[in-house]
Amino acid sequence: MSTDFDQLESALARGGADAALAQAAELFRSQQRFHELFEVLKMQVRRRIGLPLLYHDSGDNLSEADRNLLEEGLIAACRDVGTELLKAGQVREGWMYLRPVGDKAEVANLLAAIEPTEENTEELIEVCLHEGIDIGRGYGLVLSTYGTCSSITAYDSSVARRPRAEQVPAAKQLLARVHADLLASVKHDIARQEGQPPSETTLRELVADRDWLFQDNSYHIDTTHLAAAVRIARVLTEPADLRLALDLTEYGRRLNAQFQYPGDEPFAEQYPASALYFQALLGENVDEALEYFRTKAEMLDPQYHGPAAAETYIDLLARVGRPAEALAAALKVIPKGSQSMGYAPTLLELAEKSASFGTVLDHCRAQGDLLGFAAALVQGQRDTKS
Repeated sequence: MSTDFDQLESALARGGADAALAQAAELFRSQQRFHELFEVLKMQVRRRIGLPLLYHDSGDNLSEADRNLLEEGLIAACRDVGTELLKAGQVREGWMYLRPVGDKAEVANLLAAIEPTEENTEELIEVCLHEGIDIGRGYGLVLSTYGTCSSITAYDSSVARRPRAEQVPAAKQLLARVHADLLASVKHDIARQEGQPPSETTLRELVADRDWLFQDNSYHIDTTHLAAAVRIARVLTEPADLRLALDLTEYGRRLNAQFQYPGDEPFAEQYPASALYFQALLGENVDEALEYFRTKAEMLDPQYHGPAAAETYIDLLARVGRPAEALAAALKVIPKGSQSMGYAPTLLELAEKSASFGTVLDHCRAQGDLLGFAAALVQGQRDTKS
């Protein structure tokens, strides 16, 4: 019976060095010895270019063509080995090889086939959530494994810094969990005290005529979790999600004052202000909401409170379909040279949505903003041509 070593010798005799390396790659692949497979794949790349098998330099001494071939070959080797590792369920090791490839969608597809276990859940959270490969799945694992408190901490530390669209899958799950838990808790309390399950299906209906639910400083969920869920839900856009968030505010605003924790401006009165915000996004009480946040934007001193109030007002105008008004507000209430918090669209984005590049060009000229002027000039020309 021939050994692996015999097979390599036979391959060399039969087809030379290329055949021997191919045989070695086949052996390591079949035996799931993926780190050794990677080394052999690198050797094959080097041999094709005419480099020594153990070449370890950066490639700076190569021609541009050979350097490109080397880089492409090494990326292909990373893709090959990383894919094999993920198919074998080795999450962290697979990601280590696939990170340089940069194909996050493919990594997400491979990770989707891996069922979470006690052994790999932490690694799936690390790659899906903290590396940003599949934020929704990673956050869901935190929520189901560690509970609401830890998931809020994870959101604020890992998710909140990402663009709004990337935050949405996590925010949806947190909102759904908190709302479901609170709804179940309130229904249980009502059934216990009234002797039968209530017929109402929303928090608003359940608490409308039952002030006794809040007597003696009572509450039905960790009130810090409630406040966090309402705050985080502001990134959401789907009507069904906004309805859940609005429903939470109906409960929160009835809590004893000591449990209605003040938020950051312009949401200092967290539940009433958030309710207006969600209503506006749902097309309800839009003018009232805009007036509230306009007043906040104009009255709060940005040197003390920062630009959050102004940016929230501008963003809300844009989100309710008034980009021209949002642009005018931005030019009016954002102080010159202030550092954006990223809550609102940029002037360039608002100009594009409202087809008002001339307004931005005039503003940039008046402010001496040559970079902004150049960007608006080119973007405006591009949109005109398209």
